[in-house]
Amino acid sequence: MRSPIFRAGWLRRGTVLSIGVAAATCLHAQTRPASTAAMDRVADAMFAITEFQQTAISPDGARVAWVETLPGTSGESAIYVSPEGEAEGRPPVRIQAVPNRNSREGSVAWSPDSRRLAFLSDAELAGQRQLYVVDAGGGAARKLTDVKGFLADPQWSPRGKSLAVLFTANAPRAAGPLEPMTPDSGVVEEHFYEQRIAIVDSVSGEIHEVSPADLYVYEYDWSPDGASFAATAARGSGDDNWWVAQLYTISAENGSTKSILKPELQIAQPRWSPDGARIAYIGGLMSDQGVTGGDVFVVGRDGRSLRNLTPGMKASATGLRWLSPSQIFVVENVAGVPAAVSLDLGPGQSRAAGAHTLWRSDQVVSAESHALGVSLARDGRSWSAIRSSAQDPPEVWTGHAGNWTQITHANQNTSAPRTRSENISWQNDGSAVQGWLNFPVNFAPGKSWPLVVAVHGGPSSACMNDWPRSITALLPSQGYFVLCVNPRGSYGQGEAFTLGNVKDFGYGDLRDILTGVDAVKRKYPIDEARLGIAGWSYGGYMTMWAVTQTNRFHAAVAGAGVANWQSYYGENDIDQWMIPFFGSSVYDDPAIYARSSPMTFIKKVKTPTLILVGDRDGEVPAPQSYEFWHALKTLGTPTELVVYPNEGHNISQPEHKRDRLVRITGWFDRYLR
Repeated sequence: MRSPIFRAGWLRRGTVLSIGVAAATCLHAQTRPASTAAMDRVADAMFAITEFQQTAISPDGARVAWVETLPGTSGESAIYVSPEGEAEGRPPVRIQAVPNRNSREGSVAWSPDSRRLAFLSDAELAGQRQLYVVDAGGGAARKLTDVKGFLADPQWSPRGKSLAVLFTANAPRAAGPLEPMTPDSGVVEEHFYEQRIAIVDSVSGEIHEVSPADLYVYEYDWSPDGASFAATAARGSGDDNWWVAQLYTISAENGSTKSILKPELQIAQPRWSPDGARIAYIGGLMSDQGVTGGDVFVVGRDGRSLRNLTPGMKASATGLRWLSPSQIFVVENVAGVPAAVSLDLGPGQSRAAGAHTLWRSDQVVSAESHALGVSLARDGRSWSAIRSSAQDPPEVWTGHAGNWTQITHANQNTSAPRTRSENISWQNDGSAVQGWLNFPVNFAPGKSWPLVVAVHGGPSSACMNDWPRSITALLPSQGYFVLCVNPRGSYGQGEAFTLGNVKDFGYGDLRDILTGVDAVKRKYPIDEARLGIAGWSYGGYMTMWAVTQTNRFHAAVAGAGVANWQSYYGENDIDQWMIPFFGSSVYDDPAIYARSSPMTFIKKVKTPTLILVGDRDGEVPAPQSYEFWHALKTLGTPTELVVYPNEGHNISQPEHKRDRLVRITGWFDRYLR
């Protein structure tokens, strides 16, 4: 759950959803507190932050392109390109499909000669992106495609004569289970919209689909000679089958396709070696496509000679790029801290002997929205990235040989509160556990303070020292400590740690969380009578679970949580993700699902719990929230349910995002002040 967890499945129940919307409407006046002027000012500042979606350095390292949100709009974004050579005083150039028209623009890709940029834009028709090409120095953009469907991830061919894109013809919505699902009506049938690799001529715009019509492609990479693609793909529903995707090679000429590897767990980021002999990828236990973590593997282009380059690594690889046929650049999460290393592929070389640290960062480094990484130039020594920390709002930076230079200052005048953060660690069950503690902005010793535990989604994800958003920003501004924990199941401490909650959801991971609370209490004056817990997706599940296992928390907020793993299995459309975590299906081993279900222990709940969900959430369908809410209401435990209309697993509409934030703060104020 990203606020990840489970980008799980979609339930479509029209009558239930209409009840949910009514519930949200009638509860609005009950749950939303009277906003104070101070809270409004903080919320205004938070939502005025410019967010960055992508950064891309040109192959020659001379320019950087980036995509930033346009604050105050309904999701529009803008593309900028730095002047060549970072000339003093020259402003960046804005790239647009249609001049003076704000739209959703992004997915920037540099041509191999660094002279042109390809990008996607819906400037002509809202919601329908097309592929454009423009000179890097600016000027009129040229539209290449005129398709109906969903386009993603443009990549230039090695010689720059064509581009590949991921194309889902006639798709009714953007790809991915995070999006609001289209409600069913009448006879319910499965309709598969397969995402395929398509090649677009960079001059004529002629487009033809290459990969097979029955294969959903998730990620891909051109071979160095431009003759083939390496791709992660699966047959069947794209939302459901990423967890069983295999590694394929696909001919760029005739689409002939061969599965060369069926991985043990999940597979991401296939990258072809410069000599075309091998393919590298990140493999491991992952709960969400796009939230990547694991070990680094290489395999021959024929599927032979598979090798794990990082066995036993006490970190999680999150991004990779070949530097040479014998060296790979890898970005890692090392116990909550990002770092980059170069891996040497010498025969029998271990990571300890063959990894050379290039840098470690006190800030979160990301090239894409939800994965640690950088955009690397051809020389392997220059890069661009988005950096932020609890004290530093997101900006675009460039790096070279370990040194960083900031090139944007979009958020330099923000009035959003900067919070002190501390990397805190403790021992539990013989293992080290780590998290990030955000302090109240007005913290001073001499009195006790409330603490709210924020549980990340996933579970295969991690809290980082990122710019605070949502409750990690607003709650410290209102006088709360916030502890974001990376319990077992998280990234950052190696695959064995990420595998630590398999067939054990809610047990060891909750112990990790509770011992983390104790560790904070030993160091800072936390009031035991004012402990809270909150989370979304997997974090929502852990919140529901925690209040059935302990009465230590005096207030809880569960967003898009799983109340009953047995009923959940049949309600979602992406049940494939559950097999690696539970060991088998619910039909084969219902007891393992019941063992970790909050509903199994529901009569123990005494904690006042606010429950939030989107009415068209397919990852964790709304009936899970209804089930938990109904039980608490029946048992007389204080509870409220808020259902956000026309929302999926991610709450995306600005008015709903703000409403959710204020409700959460109001709930904790009610029970922890």
